[in-house]
Amino acid sequence: MKIGIVNDMPIAVEALRRVLALESAYEVVWVARNGQEAVQACACRLPDLVLMDLIMPVMDGVEATRQIMMRTPCPILIVTSGVGANAWRTFEAMGHGALDAVDTPNLTGPDKQQNGSALLAKIETIGRLIGEPASLRGKKPDPRQNAGGGDMLLGIGASAGGPAALATILSALAPDFPGAVVIVQHVDEQFAPGMAEWLNQTSRIPVRIAREGDRPTRGVALMAGTNNHLRLNSLGRLGYTPEPVSYVYRPSVDVLFQSIARYWTGHAVGVLLTGMGRDGAAGLKAMRNKGFYTIAQDDKSSAVYGMPKAAAAIGAATEILGLDQIAVRLTDLFNRAKEQ
Repeated sequence: MKIGIVNDMPIAVEALRRVLALESAYEVVWVARNGQEAVQACACRLPDLVLMDLIMPVMDGVEATRQIMMRTPCPILIVTSGVGANAWRTFEAMGHGALDAVDTPNLTGPDKQQNGSALLAKIETIGRLIGEPASLRGKKPDPRQNAGGGDMLLGIGASAGGPAALATILSALAPDFPGAVVIVQHVDEQFAPGMAEWLNQTSRIPVRIAREGDRPTRGVALMAGTNNHLRLNSLGRLGYTPEPVSYVYRPSVDVLFQSIARYWTGHAVGVLLTGMGRDGAAGLKAMRNKGFYTIAQDDKSSAVYGMPKAAAAIGAATEILGLDQIAVRLTDLFNRAKEQ
């Protein structure tokens, strides 16, 4: 894997080099001292992965992520000192397409081995994601719709670029939105509470982390909050499970969507947003096969057109829409279902 490092601190760059040297498959192809240099480096030699710092002179990591994903899209991992202290910047970068975040390894402290291991684990996971086939061909969606009735549930799955997409949708849903909302966003459990709080600031309906045993509640958005998978059970309640342990995506959108298809007896809509890989495609297909209405975000409005593209390729989406159209469609679908 060819890796670009973006960091203005020589000590941090050296620490990253040392950690990457532990794996022979990783090669540092360039080092940029600020975001502007990173944008130029990606244009000249696009790496398999960029390790992006957040706080830098000239251009910070948030703006660099935005420009790279707009001009020369590639996987970006935020690697910065004090990720927790920079949570808001982290979510902004993820909104522009960064995949995940981890603290910069400190190879001088007592936890130096653990710090390096955390970085390597994140890179390994991303490596498994980008190694999957991306050449999938789309199919025209079937316009049939679910008849609705009973309790109403909206399931949303997202990954890279998801925070911004979720904020756009949730801010456009009315405070009296008649459905319950359950969200799976690919984000480490360390950042999930902060992200839920961040979304809650702009959402017109309350957003909070889903707790074990929660029942989906009308007009409330519940978000997966651990590295285990969030799923619905036969009693209509939410819970966390480590199974399947082999899934790269944690928490998995597929697990949530498949549980909705299996156990939800009322009206449901599934929405698969921007993200790398194909998590959620099979689950969205299961929901559609059950008769539920399903939506995939379109290529133009996706920060990373991976997951929704995979869904389109297998005919999992009833409809493919731009991000600015999704909330309007959801409002129409749920209001019509409420009247039935």
